[in-house]
Amino acid sequence: QALLVESGGGLVQPGGSLTLSCAASGFSFSRFAMKWYRQAPGKERELVAGITPTDGRTNYADSVKGRFTISRDNAKNTVYLQMNSLKPEDTAVYYCNAVWNVNYWGQGTLVTVSS
Repeated sequence: QALLVESGGGLVQPGGSLTLSCAASGFSFSRFAMKWYRQAPGKERELVAGITPTDGRTNYADSVKGRFTISRDNAKNTVYLQMNSLKPEDTAVYYCNAVWNVNYWGQGTLVTVSS
């Protein structure tokens, strides 16, 4: 059974940093592109960042470029999202997504940026 478990969310002050982790199990992680999405209250889910399966090419939403970094460790079946210079508008539930011939989602982790 495929499973994605996010962790690392929490409350952080503006300008602070957090690192999210997403641990995968039950499928061939290294075959899958991995993505982070987020959904703020009252808004649609949006793509934040993505990384390809083996060569590690990345892409980012314009709103997070230069502040967020996505990475993966295929040996640990884990994808990360390093978030720096956080802003109140980054407040959202962050979801991990695995994409190949099927699509898997995690349950989400809440990030709140507030003073």
